[in-house]
Amino acid sequence: MNLRHSALAVLVAILWGVNFVAIDLGLHANGRDVPPLLFVAFRFLLVVFPFILFIRKPDVGWKAIVGVGLFMSAGQFGLLYLGMALGMPAGLASLVLQAQVLFTVLLAARFLGERPSWRQMLGVVLGVAGLAVVALGRSAVAPVLPLMIVLAAALSWAIGNIVARHSKAASGLGLVVWSGAVVPIPLAGLSLLVDGPDIVWATLNDLQPATILSAIYTAVFASLVGYGIWNRLLTLYPSSDVVPFTLLVPVVGMTAAWLVLNEIPTPAEILGGLILLLGVAIAVLGGGRKSRPGKLVVGSALRLQTPGKRAERAPQRVRRA
Repeated sequence: MNLRHSALAVLVAILWGVNFVAIDLGLHANGRDVPPLLFVAFRFLLVVFPFILFIRKPDVGWKAIVGVGLFMSAGQFGLLYLGMALGMPAGLASLVLQAQVLFTVLLAARFLGERPSWRQMLGVVLGVAGLAVVALGRSAVAPVLPLMIVLAAALSWAIGNIVARHSKAASGLGLVVWSGAVVPIPLAGLSLLVDGPDIVWATLNDLQPATILSAIYTAVFASLVGYGIWNRLLTLYPSSDVVPFTLLVPVVGMTAAWLVLNEIPTPAEILGGLILLLGVAIAVLGGGRKSRPGKLVVGSALRLQTPGKRAERAPQRVRRA
């Protein structure tokens, strides 16, 4: 990845790291617990409207749009919010979710034929080792069920990565907005079934300012900006080049949780974070397989190249990798 795209990937990692603290503050606003599935539905309602009225549908099939919506959005965040509502600390959640790195590289090798270099695999292995060190260090205080739920969220994110990579959508922002339309109604319906109509209506009638601000941050910065850039990078580079940047997310997330939520890192978390950083350095700077990126234009009108046609973009032509 070139320097500009690498810097954007780091920005995404920062936005997503802070996102875990925002979620925790929104779920437990002023001592009131917000139903997690309802909270996710509210978040993606803000992601979709009014932006879907102004952003064109990405030039991909509906199967890709629904797949990204189900796995990268509904599956990942529905399970993540549920795990955090059941007691997973924000900092630890930001760490465990990065198991998606290993899942993504393995799924990309299996279904996309993307063979990572040995240095990238070494970096991913070190990153996973760092995750294991922190998880073992916190196993005494983190319940098993929330841990497994967040791991399932990581797998769902990895599947969404593969769908987004395979779709090659030119507009990362368009894919975020249109795929987000898959989320609100099903998760709101599930919340009605799981939590009950009385709790859902009571929550909606008494939304706390912290919950509203949390939803705005997660919708605008984590979803629209973060995933808009992320999905576009996945169309420009192999998954094994892009995904290792997310290993920076728990470093940001655990630091933010320490400063805002007073989640004090243990020696195991510090050691695991250092191992994670080493893994990132090896995986990202290891000079793996080279690919020529196209131009990163989030939300652009670039049309994908199809057999027998040239890729076009007004006012100038763009050569894709």
